[in-house]
Amino acid sequence: MQRDGKSKILFSDLDGTLLNDNKTISETNRDAIQEMLDRGHYFTICTGRAVESGRIVAKELGLNRPGCYMICYNGAVIYDCASDRIIQQKRLRIEDVIRLFQAAEKSGIHVQTYQGNDVIALEHTKELDYYIEKSKMTFKVKSDLISAIESEPHKVLLTDIDKTGKLQQFQKENEKWTQNTMNSFFSCEEYLEYCPKDVTKATGIKVLCDMLNIPIKNTVAVGDERNDIPMIVAAGCGIAMANAYQDVLFVADAITENDNNNDAIAEVIEKYIFNDAKIGANA
Repeated sequence: MQRDGKSKILFSDLDGTLLNDNKTISETNRDAIQEMLDRGHYFTICTGRAVESGRIVAKELGLNRPGCYMICYNGAVIYDCASDRIIQQKRLRIEDVIRLFQAAEKSGIHVQTYQGNDVIALEHTKELDYYIEKSKMTFKVKSDLISAIESEPHKVLLTDIDKTGKLQQFQKENEKWTQNTMNSFFSCEEYLEYCPKDVTKATGIKVLCDMLNIPIKNTVAVGDERNDIPMIVAAGCGIAMANAYQDVLFVADAITENDNNNDAIAEVIEKYIFNDAKIGANA
């Protein structure tokens, strides 16, 4: 089917949304995505993950065909899966990255950034192992951050897998100097992320829709965490997962009946892509 003015586009978060708790994708969700592509609609993975980590999921899903995109690093990178290329990107200033690393080290918090396909960290910690196991990325441990960074990064990630409250304190203590050049938010309780100023999943939606000439009224976004709130609010129809964080449930137009372990994405596709369920009034 040819894509036209009636085509819709689904923006789906990964962790806690498309992926189940075992970090896999059900056959039901996989089949629903392939069917919506066959019918001429668009599918976009919308994630805080790096491009390389998103590529792994895209490959597993067979999302290397026209109509497939990714918004990575929470909106800092827009990637065309079919042509395997970045079509837009924004980066952090290196001086800000260095300052974040210094502040995180002083606070005793694991901090990392990204270069190409690698995670870059100053120490090999349990937090780094935790992240690598989930993302399936490669990593490099460098004692000198300046020599390890060849280009301006898209994101810096701070991790506290023990959930001690250090991240909340860090965000507050560093807000004054970071707020002018960076956007900070929690993608889950364990992760505090810093991205370029004015970059969110919502900005990714707007840029991609402009590129594809798709009206916002034809967009559906679904997610479960606080970093998904901007895209849920921005989309024509914003859907919260049944397993979503409380703040996400509050802003959504609708909530799925099923959770991420029970094919909620297939449910969203059936209700809001295939059928004529009214798409919200955010257009």
